[in-house]
Amino acid sequence: MSATRTAPAISRPADRGKPRSFEQANKRLKWTMLAPALAFVGLMIVFPLAFTLNLSLTDSRRFWPAVQRTALFTVGAVLIETVLGLALAMLMRKPFRGIRWVRTVLVIPLLTTPVAVGILWLLILDPTNGIANHLLTSVGIPPQEFLGSVTQSLPLLMLIDVWQWTPMMTLLLLAGLSTLPEEPEEAAHVDGAGMWQRFRYVVLPMLVPTLATAVVLRSIDALKTFDILYATKGPGGGSSFEVETLNVYAYGLTFDYQEYGLASAVLVLFTLAIIGVVALLRRRPGRGSA
Repeated sequence: MSATRTAPAISRPADRGKPRSFEQANKRLKWTMLAPALAFVGLMIVFPLAFTLNLSLTDSRRFWPAVQRTALFTVGAVLIETVLGLALAMLMRKPFRGIRWVRTVLVIPLLTTPVAVGILWLLILDPTNGIANHLLTSVGIPPQEFLGSVTQSLPLLMLIDVWQWTPMMTLLLLAGLSTLPEEPEEAAHVDGAGMWQRFRYVVLPMLVPTLATAVVLRSIDALKTFDILYATKGPGGGSSFEVETLNVYAYGLTFDYQEYGLASAVLVLFTLAIIGVVALLRRRPGRGSA
């Protein structure tokens, strides 16, 4: 007597559709129950934030000039610091007599707090008793207003920032140069390449990752500059807001005018600007290394 085998049950599309329909209905029910709470959160948080952001962009005469000053200060200072830092790093790449003293003197500005740096240069550039005007008059140049001038204040503060932070760029790039292999440059030298050609076509391409990292770090720090500006020019960045950057502007809105919502909007935009700068500066090196 032969055993009767039972054919395995074949699942039908209708059987598999039922659990999925239940899950979809459960999901729709969950989002339906959450919709009122999400709408409340959007109404109470997102709308005020969007309104204050719109207000900061459309109803502020000082916002866009502060944006322009922030961009000018950051781009100008970082560009000069990068060029000088790279030049100094190349000069200090090979050991020479007295290099330890040079490095010691080089890091002195980094050991000073920004507020102390601002006060120091405020005394040096004092129009009446500062040593800067005494040196200028001794060579026949008329006295200058320096930080008391509306047109001279921002360029001078950029140079003060360059004086303090160029050593950091130098040290970062010097560390990058010390890790580069010597064989490619030696091969280029044997082939007859000059000093500038070796730097342009051999050293600089290999230094690009370190250079990009240094520029990103310094750009973020320059965007956040506040201490030197406030120590030298006071609240508002001067009588005519001549050095008022976004940081100084947000500080004034918060502590001078108690415009907390507008200050928060400015800081949110400022944070987004920093993220955008970082993404922009890191985009090309990231592609090149991929």
